[in-house]
Amino acid sequence: MKKQTCPNITIKSILFAGVLFVLMLPARPQQPPPTNPNVKIVELKQADLLYKRESSEAQILKDNVVLYHEGAFMYCDSAYLFEKTNTFEAFSNVRMEQGDTIFVYGDYLHYDGNTRLARLRDNIRMEDRQVTLFTDSLNYDREANLGYYFDGGMLVDEKNELTSFWGQYDPVSKDALFSDSVKLVNEDYTIFADTLKYNTESKVADILGPSTIVSDSGFIKTSHGWYNTGTDDARLFDRSEIYSSDSTKMLVGDTVFYNRQTGLGEVFGNMYLEDFEQKAILRGNYGTYNEKTEYGMATDSAYAVDYSQSDSLFLHGDTLKMFTDSIYKEIKAYYNVRFYREDIQGVCDSMNYVQKDSALYLLGNPVIWNKSNQILGNRIDIYLNDSTIDKAHVRDYALAIQDREMTGQYNQISGRDLKAFFAEGELRHVLVEGNAESLYYLVEEDSAHTVIGLNKTESAYLSMDFLDDELQKLKLWSSTKAVTTPLSQLKQEESKLKGFMWLDYLRPLHKMDIFRRNERQGPDSEVQAPRRFSRDDAVE
Repeated sequence: MKKQTCPNITIKSILFAGVLFVLMLPARPQQPPPTNPNVKIVELKQADLLYKRESSEAQILKDNVVLYHEGAFMYCDSAYLFEKTNTFEAFSNVRMEQGDTIFVYGDYLHYDGNTRLARLRDNIRMEDRQVTLFTDSLNYDREANLGYYFDGGMLVDEKNELTSFWGQYDPVSKDALFSDSVKLVNEDYTIFADTLKYNTESKVADILGPSTIVSDSGFIKTSHGWYNTGTDDARLFDRSEIYSSDSTKMLVGDTVFYNRQTGLGEVFGNMYLEDFEQKAILRGNYGTYNEKTEYGMATDSAYAVDYSQSDSLFLHGDTLKMFTDSIYKEIKAYYNVRFYREDIQGVCDSMNYVQKDSALYLLGNPVIWNKSNQILGNRIDIYLNDSTIDKAHVRDYALAIQDREMTGQYNQISGRDLKAFFAEGELRHVLVEGNAESLYYLVEEDSAHTVIGLNKTESAYLSMDFLDDELQKLKLWSSTKAVTTPLSQLKQEESKLKGFMWLDYLRPLHKMDIFRRNERQGPDSEVQAPRRFSRDDAVE
């Protein structure tokens, strides 16, 4: 029988095997304390393999690596741990966990235990409960509790998706700041911005630079304000502009409160509303506009401009309301109403401009002027054509006065109902129905246009034809009376019809003269026009 022999095992071999066995054990080495007592060392909690090359200061960790530093666990497949600098590099399947709120994933991590700065690269995903941040380059400053990227990234929550070239996120305050090519995408709209701040908890986006908000209902241009992505409420500053979906309407103001769902905008300071299709502008220091009903209101130095015809209409009132649609518009003015067109001017207490009728309806002490003619009454309806005034209808009571531009001489007509017809902006024909009275200066047909006297007529009906503001034909019918008084025999009280008022001082002289008050002076403030004639007043 042969004897078994045992191999020779040297003491040196046994020592080498022992050292290797110790190195292969799960590593939990004791690390030297940092030189700065305020800085805590990065702790190695676990690694399947730990070794160190003589030529390197790094400890090489492999498989199931777990490191810990001040409340954060960091996991990876492999790592280089530098004890002297209190830093490490982590590779492959990198994961950071800070409490139960912040989780960061990536392919690479460089961590500095002295500054608590984590630099992550490639395929990064930062999760904060209901918020996820995607990027390829993320620095997470644990000291300031800020994560920021600088080479493009995207933040996603349950309502919005935000992308930008540069961005940062604070997990504590839930504030995210984005800059350079910012885009917020919601299922109902998209915000394009230069700089945007967004709170993932309140869902409010603060607009900090030139931005555009685009939706099916229209788009907004603004450089300063905020937008609540949860309620669709917005507050916009610095002359922000709101456009309809077809770009035919624009609302501008110093400060605009706007809700995209209701379509209602409220403007504080320098409101400007324009309908490009209907060619109308509404302005005021305060106003509202509803893009769904196409209703606008302005007050405080309010005025409107209609430029749909060759001669623009400028209209002022204490309060203005404008209704528009794809075909027609309507403007209502209340209190201290004044308007100006080159061919006609007027004042009243309230007015309604209806484009469908091509008409202005004036109520409450209305007065209108055309060249040297003034018409007043209880109610005046003015009808326009494409270029100028076509007709004026004065209802219930009318008094028409023509200034002869000779001191104290006025041609006058009064009656229950008056229609004045115009051609090319000039008065051509007047028809009075009921209780017609007239005072008219008769003039010789000579070169000096010598005045013969003042002719007074009374009748049930009256008509006059004019050319170049001169009477061409007078017709009276049904129970007429007429008398001519020579100028030498004319008494002062005989030169005026009852209710006479020459109110030229109230007349708007130009388009910006519509903001004065309609305050009648002296005796004019005491004269009251008859409120209404009964049908029995007319002699049939």
